[in-house]
Amino acid sequence: MPDRPSARSLASHCLLLALAWTLPGHAQAPAQAQPAVYAAAQAEQTPMLATLKNLVHIESGSRDYGGVSYIAQVAAERLKALGGEVQVIPATDVVRLEDTPEQVGPMVQAVFKGRGQSRILMMAHMDTVYQRGDVDKQPFRIEGDRVYGLGVEDEKQGVALVLHSIAMLQKLGYDSFGEITVLFNSDEEISSPGSRRLISALARDQDAIFSFESGGLQGTLHLATSGIGAMFLEVQGKSSHAGAKPEAGVNALYELSHQLLQMRDLSQPENGLKLNWTIAQAGTTRNVIPPHARAQADARALRAQDFQALQDAVQEKIKNRLLPDSKVTARFELRRPPMQASDAARRIAAQAKAIYQDELGIPLHVNDVALGGGTDAAFAALNTRGGVVEGMGVCGYGAHDMYGEYILLDCIAPRLYLVARMVMALSEPATAR
Repeated sequence: MPDRPSARSLASHCLLLALAWTLPGHAQAPAQAQPAVYAAAQAEQTPMLATLKNLVHIESGSRDYGGVSYIAQVAAERLKALGGEVQVIPATDVVRLEDTPEQVGPMVQAVFKGRGQSRILMMAHMDTVYQRGDVDKQPFRIEGDRVYGLGVEDEKQGVALVLHSIAMLQKLGYDSFGEITVLFNSDEEISSPGSRRLISALARDQDAIFSFESGGLQGTLHLATSGIGAMFLEVQGKSSHAGAKPEAGVNALYELSHQLLQMRDLSQPENGLKLNWTIAQAGTTRNVIPPHARAQADARALRAQDFQALQDAVQEKIKNRLLPDSKVTARFELRRPPMQASDAARRIAAQAKAIYQDELGIPLHVNDVALGGGTDAAFAALNTRGGVVEGMGVCGYGAHDMYGEYILLDCIAPRLYLVARMVMALSEPATAR
């Protein structure tokens, strides 16, 4: 869910990044930065790019079971090499949605134990929206300040950033955290039918949950996301000859049209509730009255109760039929719940903002209003005492754009620094400010 900054703000942001991290006159750490962490972040950038290249060239579309299984094994091996207690977890507790494939890819869970008390969950997804063979059209490459590659922004960068943030903490000899749990899933792009329950369960007892989607070109942290649902309408009519005896049939297409028109006022955009009909099918042959019709709508809401109210309104509407002999049914499918900004998330985001701005001199934007997108962070937020922060990934743009997806090279080291410093701030709140 990338934000779209103005050209002026984007240029200013990129200039700040370049000055802080690349110009010869700024080789030394900024005055307020922790020198050892700063140096470690800079040193980790090149290894992270190597990892990212490897991940991008592993094709892992959500429905490509072989591809997502392979990238899960690669990630598991990397986490084991870092000393984590690693499990590759098959998706057995699957919530069957309209488009859920027969086989859902596995999850990779790793636990790193420290000597402190803090509990932190780091989440990223390994799957992409692309098909096998697409990587040949968009291989990994660096052009100026942009790193291109299929799935590089959404979300191979997140997987690589987590791996190298853990590696960086180890190189620094930092172990004052209590426990860092890493979870990589491979079904995010299809609404996480096999991983949503594990995400919620793991998040329950965490102090902080970081999700590593890109925060767009400005690296915005998101504390709220929209809920996403799908509404399905089914109309059963009766076929007949469209020329010889149309009156003997029950035209399901007429009834579907009537239903869609009478539901055009159910959206409440001023409250963040949206219902938009996007797909419809009816009929089989030109000269046959269609006996069946169906439609699908995209639904968005900022509060869970708004989805329930929407379902109730639809059920009430379908009682009013154009053709009394037709049968109309409706069902709702929750793709992702809404996530509302919590006080705990605001506190954690304020720490992140202070670190980025005070220690690196780079502005960090925090958004606590949902903009319409949804992520796995919402499953983590369902029942947790900790704060959930989305957008911890590397700045980038072009998610789902085969030819235009990229991350900003100069954002990698600052993001590595931020993740490491946030672990420290959460583990030693009295001394790590």
